[in-house]
Amino acid sequence: METLEHTFSISEAAERTGLTAHTLRYYERTGLMLTPVDRASSTHRRFTEQDITWVSFLTKLRATSMPIARIREYVELVRDGDESTASRLELLLRHRITVVAQLAEMQRSLTAIDVKIAIYEEKVAHA
Repeated sequence: METLEHTFSISEAAERTGLTAHTLRYYERTGLMLTPVDRASSTHRRFTEQDITWVSFLTKLRATSMPIARIREYVELVRDGDESTASRLELLLRHRITVVAQLAEMQRSLTAIDVKIAIYEEKVAHA
């Protein structure tokens, strides 16, 4: 007996990923989906749990300011299969270095904001 995998409409996929339907269509159109998104007989997109998981990872890459071109490079490497594992690792390690530097800069910025807040709190307390 064949079991059918549960699929999600684009609006359900948008809700589950926190993205808009427009963004999901963009990811598909620009080749960022790992595999082609299935279509129902009505031509409506049907996203699988694997698609949702993939998109969720893509959003993590985007949230860390990875450029779309670099994400596309990563997608192509994943599609290449196990022979690209070392290249994927290298790409992600390089990106990690960038993210760590961004975090350090954010921490320095947060420290500067905290200094200003302390100054203003002191002024307000003595006003």
